[in-house]
Amino acid sequence: MILGYLFLAVAIFSEAVGAVMLKFSNGFTRFKPSAVVVAGYTLAFYMLSLTLNIIQLSMSYATWSGVGTVLTAIFGVLFFKETLNQRAIIGMAMLVLGIVLLNMS
Repeated sequence: MILGYLFLAVAIFSEAVGAVMLKFSNGFTRFKPSAVVVAGYTLAFYMLSLTLNIIQLSMSYATWSGVGTVLTAIFGVLFFKETLNQRAIIGMAMLVLGIVLLNMS
């Protein structure tokens, strides 16, 4: 089970990095960021496929998409000076709470 969550963590992180690089790629007009997008998403889906051999689909996908959303929002604040208002923060907290509850079942 621990290996499944390790695979899932790599899937989440590589997907979030791919999303950040997608913005840096400027519509796939810059080669290096574009290559990282392809590599990041390829690794993300491969690691998610390995995760699904160990952890149930509902828990895997909910965790991947929810934590990926929160991590991507944090990266937006860190790298692109995006702002998160109170509603966004409450929404992300609700996402995390939902993921925790789902994984406790």
